[in-house]
Amino acid sequence: MTQSRTVLVTGGNRGIGKAIAEAFVAQGHRVAVTVRNGEGPAGTLSVRADVTNAESLDLAFAEIEEKLGPVEILVANAGITRDTLLMRMTDEEFEDVVNTNLSGAFRVLKRATKGMIKAKYGRVIFIGSVVGLLGSAGQVNYSAAKSGLVGMARSLTRELGGRGITANVVAPGFIDTDMTAELSPETQDEYKRKIPAGRFASPEEVANVVTWLASDAASYISGAVIPVDGGLGMGH
Repeated sequence: MTQSRTVLVTGGNRGIGKAIAEAFVAQGHRVAVTVRNGEGPAGTLSVRADVTNAESLDLAFAEIEEKLGPVEILVANAGITRDTLLMRMTDEEFEDVVNTNLSGAFRVLKRATKGMIKAKYGRVIFIGSVVGLLGSAGQVNYSAAKSGLVGMARSLTRELGGRGITANVVAPGFIDTDMTAELSPETQDEYKRKIPAGRFASPEEVANVVTWLASDAASYISGAVIPVDGGLGMGH
């Protein structure tokens, strides 16, 4: 049994975030999730927070630290999409996505690393995306934000790697979630034809990689981008 740690998963009440939170709970860790509405999965501490608001994050961290202890494993998962072609994309649609998916990860990271530096231990896992390096028409904002996480993880590794802190990016491809369920069967089939594995992943398949990266088994991995995409983004 690995040592029980305090874990924070942002956006942990649905989809990939929920599966990640559930996987950490199953391993016996103390798990908090940030939610804007709703509740996190059973066995987690749900805290109201918005990653675009530093003040709300300070309050969330204070509550987590009081009830569970300092955050040792951070999974920055909160994200939004505002997909549209470049010619139609407004400044607001670009900035909103970057503010949540990239700046939001920065705000959470900055607050979490205070305790990690003190403890000389930390695991930072950013949930990126295959489109961060592969690109995707209609997702200039989203892919820019997700590729930005790679630079963040690698800079953090150079800055804090000597203090027992690792930082990595997990880059999922198409996952069976509410978002992909909204696609038409024809569109889903078209995407599956592009994926060598021929299918979408389950959220649990992403969660398994995240919990492994957070474990002692992956203690010498940092600044890496680990794809969970069935081969879709090979070579990137």
